[in-house]
Amino acid sequence: MKNKIYIALLSTLALVGCQDFLDIRPEATVPSSGLDYSKSENTFLPVSAAYAKMRTASTHSFPYIGAFEITSDNADKGSTPEDNPTMKELDDLNYDSGNGLINELWKGYFDVVSSANHALSQMPLFEMALQNEDAKVYTRQCAGEAKVIRAYAYFNLTRLFGRVPVIVSTLTAEELAAKSQESTDSLYNFIENDLLEAISVLPESYTKDWAGRINKYTAMAIKAKVHMYQNEWDSVASLTDKIMASNRYDLLPDFRSVFSVENENSKESLFEIQSSTLGKSTGDATFLEYAYVQGPRGNSPGNMQGWGFCTPSTNLINFFTSRNERERAAATFLYRGTKTPEGDSIKVACSNPVYNGKVYTPSQYNLWNYNGYGFDHNVRIIRYSDVLLMFAEAKVQGATTGNTSGFSAITAINKVRERVKLLPLGSVTLQDVWDERRAELALEEDRFFDLVRTGQAATALASKGYNNAKHRVFPIPAQQLQLNTHLTQNPNYN
Repeated sequence: MKNKIYIALLSTLALVGCQDFLDIRPEATVPSSGLDYSKSENTFLPVSAAYAKMRTASTHSFPYIGAFEITSDNADKGSTPEDNPTMKELDDLNYDSGNGLINELWKGYFDVVSSANHALSQMPLFEMALQNEDAKVYTRQCAGEAKVIRAYAYFNLTRLFGRVPVIVSTLTAEELAAKSQESTDSLYNFIENDLLEAISVLPESYTKDWAGRINKYTAMAIKAKVHMYQNEWDSVASLTDKIMASNRYDLLPDFRSVFSVENENSKESLFEIQSSTLGKSTGDATFLEYAYVQGPRGNSPGNMQGWGFCTPSTNLINFFTSRNERERAAATFLYRGTKTPEGDSIKVACSNPVYNGKVYTPSQYNLWNYNGYGFDHNVRIIRYSDVLLMFAEAKVQGATTGNTSGFSAITAINKVRERVKLLPLGSVTLQDVWDERRAELALEEDRFFDLVRTGQAATALASKGYNNAKHRVFPIPAQQLQLNTHLTQNPNYN
C-alpha cells in the first residue's frame, strides 16, 4: 500500500497547494511573503506546483479519457445513454468548437505550461542565493524537471490542436491575447529543445523517497515519442535503445500487476501522474479522479463504483479474441457479474456489461468518505513496454541507429509478447507492431493518436465518419477564439 505523501502549501504568486511524491518527509508551509531562496529545501516547491497541475480534472481525468481514448475504436462512451452529451459528441466524432471538454483540455494543459514557466523563473533565483555547489546543481535539475513537464504539456496540446501559441514566461492578459499560433513543426522543435536541455541536467534516478519524479530516462522516452509522431525513426531508435541499454527498466512478470497500487512507480514505469488519498478518508484533495470516472457504474458497495465512462468496445473485445489473448484480456476487461481475484464483486446490476480493468482498484484502498474508488490509482503515461514497441517500430521503419542494447525489432516485440504467454514472432511487420501496441496499451490513452499518426484512422474509424482533413486535430475552442482574436480555427470546423 502507498505510504503517505506530503502537501506543500504554496501561497507565493499564483501557486496553489500541491502534492509531491510518495514516501517523502513532511514539509512546512511557505510564508505568505514568498519563498526564501537561500534555503535549499524550498527549491523543489515551485516544481512541485507544476507536478500538481498535471493532477487535475482538466488534464488527466474526464476530458483526457474522452479525447485520447473514447474517440478511438477501443472504447465507447459508457455510463448511460443520456449521460453527458458532450462526451457523446467525442465518441461520435461529432464535436465542434463549443465542446466544453475540449476547452477544458486547452485550459488544463496551458495551466501546466504556466506553472512550469513559473518554476523555471524561480530556479535562477535559488541558484544565485544558494552558496553550496551541490545545491546549485540541484536547481538546474529542478529546472530540467520543469522543462519536461512543459514539454509534455505542449506535446499533448500539439497532438490535440496542431497549432497553439508558445508561452515561455508570465504574461499579462493583454499579452496572452496577442499571441498567435506556432506551426506544428515549430512546436515540435520547441518541445524537442526543452527535452534535450532537460536530458543534459537530469539525474538517471532518484531514491525511493522520491519515487515518481521525472528523470533523464523519462525525458528520453517522451522525446522518443515526439520523434515517433514525426516519423524521425533514427532518433526514436537511438533514444529507446539508450533506455533499454541502461538496464534500469524491465517488464514486470505479471501483466495484471502492472496496474496495481502496489506496483506504482515500478521498474516498468518511466512516467506516471501521482494520485493518493494519503491513506485518509477526508482532507486535502491530493488525488485524481481518473480511475473513478471509469469505475463500475451502479455497483455496490459505494466505494466500488464510479461513473462508468470509457467502456471497452465490442471492436476491442473482438480484437483480443481474434488474437487468442488471455493474459491482457483478463487485465483489460472487468465484466459485470464477476468477482475479482481480490474478492470484489462487480454486480449484475451495473449499467454496462464491461469496464476498464486497468483502473480497477481493490476496495481496501477506497476509503474516501464520499466514495474513493480509484483515488489511489496513478495514471500510467509511459511504460517500458511502450519503449520496446517504439524501438521495434523504428527498426521496422528502417532506423539504422540504436544498436547498443542488443535488441532487434523481433526481440523487442517478442519480449512484450512473452510476458503475456503469446508465441514469439519469427518475423515482424509494421502491422505486427501496431497490433501489439493496441493490445498492450489498450485503454491507456494512446489509441486515437496512434491511429491518426499511422494513417489507420480513416479505416478504423470509418463507422464514426472520421475525416482526416478534419479529425486529425481538434477544433480550437470557441472560448479561446473569443479571448484571443489572433487565434485561427483549424480547417473544417466552424
